[in-house]
Amino acid sequence: MRDYVNKKYFKKFLGLIIFLLFFSFYTYPYQIKDTTSNRPNANNFELEVGEELVYNVSYVFINLGQIRLKVLDKITTEEKVTYKTIAYKDSYRGIPFIDLHEIYESTLNQNIFSYKFRARSKTRSGTQYVIYDFDYPNRKAYFEHGKLDSVKIIEKYDTLNLKGYCQDGLSLFYFSRQNLYSGGSVNIPTVVNEKLSNTTINFYNKRTSVNIDAIKYPVDVIEFDGRADFEGIYGFKGIFEGWFSNDEARIPILAKMEVIIGKVRIELMSWKKKNWIPPRAKAQN
Repeated sequence: MRDYVNKKYFKKFLGLIIFLLFFSFYTYPYQIKDTTSNRPNANNFELEVGEELVYNVSYVFINLGQIRLKVLDKITTEEKVTYKTIAYKDSYRGIPFIDLHEIYESTLNQNIFSYKFRARSKTRSGTQYVIYDFDYPNRKAYFEHGKLDSVKIIEKYDTLNLKGYCQDGLSLFYFSRQNLYSGGSVNIPTVVNEKLSNTTINFYNKRTSVNIDAIKYPVDVIEFDGRADFEGIYGFKGIFEGWFSNDEARIPILAKMEVIIGKVRIELMSWKKKNWIPPRAKAQN
């Protein structure tokens, strides 16, 4: 019985670690300063179909799992432009007590707000799923829960009242890139676990550099942080730091989040993006 509890705990813990890459922020009472120079056009950001980013998730010296994010499609109609994105979360083989395989899909508009979100989680008992449909004209979000085995089984429907446009976990990842150079704190309604919460992100334009294994020189980056006001579980303290490339691509290079047992590191491993070369940090005098 004890082994079962430990296995269940560690699986959920890894799931939390990987999931929180998309919305784990905290707030500091500081004065916002623009410390960048010759920065890219703040408004010149557009999702690129075919972009693929792969991240390693580690704790101390233990590699726990991998996140792979892709922009699948751009759909243009007379009414709007939408993008389809997807994220795969997988634990590595051989990690004791952990066998995690999840897929997130998000459809977002050109202003990077979520219109539809779908999550699938593979377990020993089958595949669980949840779907979010955002009905902004009627200020509602509709949820569908169920199983995907040999047939689709719908288990539950839910409804949530909205006050305006919202983010899901995956769309928030792209929203952060779009607003990297906004130079202020942004409060964002975020739907997490079928509940409406608030995420505050502080884009304070701090230019610095980071080193990662996949890039053989210091990368020129912009740092930010924030706070997620949803309930913390398994020791999540709400603390997050992020470093995105200081260029028009705004590629997430590195992230760190704090849990009760220490810090988890999420690091760019590989990428597929047309003509992108990581910006080299200038040597310090």
